[in-house]
Amino acid sequence: MAVFTPIQQVQLEHWLSDFDLGRLLGFEGIASGIENSNFFVDTASGRYVLTLFERLQAEQLPYYIDLMTHLAQNNVACPHPIANQFGKRLGSLAGKPAALVSCLPGQANMQPAPSHCAAVGQQLALMHLAARSYPNHQPNLRGLAWWQDVVPRLEPFVRAAQWKLLQEELQLQVEFHASKMFRALPRSAVHADLFRDNVLFDGDTLGGMIDFYFAGDDTWIFDLAVTCNDWCTETASGDWDRPRLQAMLDAYCQTRQPLDCEIEGWPLALRAAALRFWVSRLFDLHLPRKASLLSPKDPSQFERVLNARRLDHQEASLSDHRERAKA
Repeated sequence: MAVFTPIQQVQLEHWLSDFDLGRLLGFEGIASGIENSNFFVDTASGRYVLTLFERLQAEQLPYYIDLMTHLAQNNVACPHPIANQFGKRLGSLAGKPAALVSCLPGQANMQPAPSHCAAVGQQLALMHLAARSYPNHQPNLRGLAWWQDVVPRLEPFVRAAQWKLLQEELQLQVEFHASKMFRALPRSAVHADLFRDNVLFDGDTLGGMIDFYFAGDDTWIFDLAVTCNDWCTETASGDWDRPRLQAMLDAYCQTRQPLDCEIEGWPLALRAAALRFWVSRLFDLHLPRKASLLSPKDPSQFERVLNARRLDHQEASLSDHRERAKA
């Protein structure tokens, strides 16, 4: 993540003294993303990832830390939060809430093949199944209520046609979220941001899913839609890469078969996922916060994805993938 809050070596050494990890060998900021301050931390016992939370409050953090702990304990490939000698997984560093987690093997694959998409689809389904037993609850903080708050603030920064599209899609999602079909959708804690840069591959092997700090309670098809909209699209057009999409949906459905209500709601979930990231990228571009390392991402990518999803019709239907999984 972008480094909003720099730290000094002496601060980090003092903070790490509560952990049984050996002496500090080095650390460096991770210059990607836009929400928290992240650092690689090398100690005598190995490499870890330190996060200073810029947006989330200390009282909100147990949801995320406990979720990763729960998933890791249920054999989901994700970081495992590290407890200090007092059994605490959350602390304070440089005036910010802070946590240390295991560093998973591999690196992000920004040019995935269908095989990578299949691995992600399978792991996402396993995560959803494991999250059913997670007892904590928190709304998706970048869900519908956030869109309703942010969209009106974007009007001065967008063209008339974009403003019209934002209003139409927001109203569609308001109606979708109020429907009986939506209320029937299975849900739990979900990742909600499983982009290519949030999955590590060690060669062709999935090393794990990272950055759970956008997680929240939401529908499983919304989480799957977020993932497909990034992993299975052509960046320039927003259109589907069909082999990648087929691989991801086949793998997901072979691990966890969607319900009828999910198949019915899938097209609207895809549009919701595209709207969410178009809105957030417009927000980050036009209403940014200061950071020492910050690179807002291009909003137009998800404007293209949203327009493509409005025209998809049955191209990304879940029903065929479910039937193949049953066969």
